[in-house]
Amino acid sequence: MASSLPVDAIRTLSEQHSKPANVHFQYGTAGFRTLGNVLDSVMFRVGILAALRSKRLDGKTIGVMVTASHNPEPDNGVKLVDPRGEMLEAAWEAHATNLANAPTTDAFIEALDAFVKALKIDLTKPARVVYARDTRPSGPSLIAALEDGFKAIGAEARNAGVTTTPVLHYLVKAINTKGTKDEYGDDSEEGYLQKLSAAFKKLVAGKPAIPPLVVDCANGVGAIVGEKLAQHLGDTLKLILHNTAIDKAGALNNACGADFVKTSQRLPPSLASVLKPGQRACSLDGDADRLIYYYLDDRGQFHMLDGDKIAALVAAFIVELTKSAGLDGEIQVGIVQTAYANGGSTKYLSERLPVKCVPTGVKHLHHAAEHYDIGVYFEANGHGTVLFSPDTLSKLSAYQPSTPAQSTALNHLINLTQVINQTVGDALSDMLLVEVVLAHKSYSGLEWDSLYVDLPNRLVKVIVPDRSLFKTEDAERRLVSPPGLQAKIDELVRRYEGGRAFVRPSGTEDVVRVYAEATVRSQADELAFRVAGLVYDEVGGDPTKRPAEFL
Repeated sequence: MASSLPVDAIRTLSEQHSKPANVHFQYGTAGFRTLGNVLDSVMFRVGILAALRSKRLDGKTIGVMVTASHNPEPDNGVKLVDPRGEMLEAAWEAHATNLANAPTTDAFIEALDAFVKALKIDLTKPARVVYARDTRPSGPSLIAALEDGFKAIGAEARNAGVTTTPVLHYLVKAINTKGTKDEYGDDSEEGYLQKLSAAFKKLVAGKPAIPPLVVDCANGVGAIVGEKLAQHLGDTLKLILHNTAIDKAGALNNACGADFVKTSQRLPPSLASVLKPGQRACSLDGDADRLIYYYLDDRGQFHMLDGDKIAALVAAFIVELTKSAGLDGEIQVGIVQTAYANGGSTKYLSERLPVKCVPTGVKHLHHAAEHYDIGVYFEANGHGTVLFSPDTLSKLSAYQPSTPAQSTALNHLINLTQVINQTVGDALSDMLLVEVVLAHKSYSGLEWDSLYVDLPNRLVKVIVPDRSLFKTEDAERRLVSPPGLQAKIDELVRRYEGGRAFVRPSGTEDVVRVYAEATVRSQADELAFRVAGLVYDEVGGDPTKRPAEFL
């Protein structure tokens, strides 16, 4: 079977995309992600890997998305999407890393050959891929390298152009379910917009007119798809798009976008003269898979409504609908969070439905959410979605309501399954979901915000020589290594009212993240900086370079 790898074609094209000597690539939760100018060889090899993944899965279509999401503009990246629109199977992450790091063309071909044999990939099977990119300047040349990879192995490739990450996930699922009873929607960007907007219109029919919504597009690809969505929505929901400068150098994610708002906890400066007291707005990130809401109160004070607030709003609404439909005994709604979820949100939700805490990372959340009939997951950073199990979808379509009120609630639930992009966190889909709930509950930002009070919290980065010294357990809430450090943290936490703190190594850089919360802002800050100081001293940080704020 090995002889049927088109070695000559691979060799010829691979020579045009040689690997830089001193760079190590790592496929993580977000795929490969680093500076765009070093990714040429990775793209070529990922093109071949995607085709092999398709062959391994009997010719099903695999997605390839070229993006670095909320990262700065010089970065770029690439990730693979599996046939149901979900993230690449975890076992393949190591294969991707291994192939990307082969130092020469010969080493790469040898690694490919071994890989094909080990996984018994039948090379006579067809290979089908669909690929897209965001608006980054490095995108076109990286796409060209990816296309060389497809060409080298003879894959049938469909270019979905410049679009959001969630649209690409949607396309993969739509292509692979076409003509089956589980058909997800028309396999085009137009089909995606049609599906979301039609369901949204049904869900808000008969509700009072919705005030216009200001949308910060992060100067990214969300501006392109957001503009098309605005046309589909028309007067049902007027979108006022800002930060749409997709061609302006250096503008992407710069002082705007969901990540900026979440980390700096303030309004993008570009919206300062736009947003009026009492008005709500939201920010997408660079590839439109994260969403953060916020509003100005009557005094013009900024209030953030993050992923935790979205999860609370949405989960409570879905629980209400299942009860109103008479399905509360039949369908269990559950919520999945990480340790970063605010203690205020965890308390509010635990009183209403089952809550599970998992390690950080979308794959952990998505996987845990699949265990519920309806699983809601949102990270505090605004990435999340709602999953309806196949069994639940069957129940909803077969259920016979016995009253008009039950019938109405049932239709709302069915339309929610259409407005929600269940493949991945999708800022535009989640935005419509939030707007549905606000319309049904007649909530302003203020009323939504007052569902529960966030505990004051602080996130601190500690630069460490080697993050691998830090090992955690209990969904990353407790340290097992370095030994003895957790006991010292516990001792500190006990001194603060409502105190909670945890330490976890970053998945992407040599830093350790410290999260702390307490009932009073000054105490949360103090606890975070005391724990940061402990961590710094524990790993032998240079006393002369110790940050002044560490206590």
